[in-house]
Amino acid sequence: MPHLLMCPPRFFAVEYEINPWMDVAINADHALAAQQWQTLYDLIVATGAKVELLEPVAGLPDLVFTANAALICRNTALLSRFRHPQRQRETPFDRQWFVANGFECLDPPAGFSFEGAGDALFCGDTLFAGYRQRSDAAGHQKIGALLDVRVLPVELVSSSFYHLDTCFCPLSASESIWYPPAFDSYGQRAIELAVETLIEVDLGEAKHFACNAVVLDKTVITNRGCDKLHGQLQQRGYRPIATPLGEFLKAGGSAKCLTLRLDCEDAASW
Repeated sequence: MPHLLMCPPRFFAVEYEINPWMDVAINADHALAAQQWQTLYDLIVATGAKVELLEPVAGLPDLVFTANAALICRNTALLSRFRHPQRQRETPFDRQWFVANGFECLDPPAGFSFEGAGDALFCGDTLFAGYRQRSDAAGHQKIGALLDVRVLPVELVSSSFYHLDTCFCPLSASESIWYPPAFDSYGQRAIELAVETLIEVDLGEAKHFACNAVVLDKTVITNRGCDKLHGQLQQRGYRPIATPLGEFLKAGGSAKCLTLRLDCEDAASW
């Protein structure tokens, strides 16, 4: 049974600008955001997945994006060290939840920014780790040693795709969705060599956060506007589901950002 962490969007809003998607002059419609979040939650639960809830906190509008809380490896939560001060106050509340729910909490190596499962995703037994925009490359190998996992750092070169999970989505141990222009030439080549099957999305669907999908076995949940990707997934035996998440795109997030797999390594079948 897939096991995820979500946070209701009680205090979600666009209150600052820390990525190109955010514009404080274009705030989210709170009622619509709540409806979109609830629909995503219901779709996830309908697959048989178990969902835990993190209590929202006033003044922390991005706490709803639980993917950034930590990287989960076995029963360890490697907590984030956010680059931007606006999100750094989230970490004590994340730590409190993980401790209360039986996880061993670790901090990233000193001096390095690291933004959890937003920038670190297992595909098979390899931890793909995005850097430059939000997380620091030099810290990734130390994280690999800390967790005893193989790490493949890849550079993210577009500010619009600032986290790895906005442009790379493992489907299984040997298959991933991706948007190649988000990576430098070395990162593209490294991913092509490491992942047996890659499903490429175009710029239009990448901007709808097609790669920011929730993968639950053969069910793949994305924002609307990803029809080409859904056709490719259907041909490969997946069951894609589209649900509107446009209010969260205003803050630079979508389906995957709103969830954290608590069984992270199991999700990647390693």
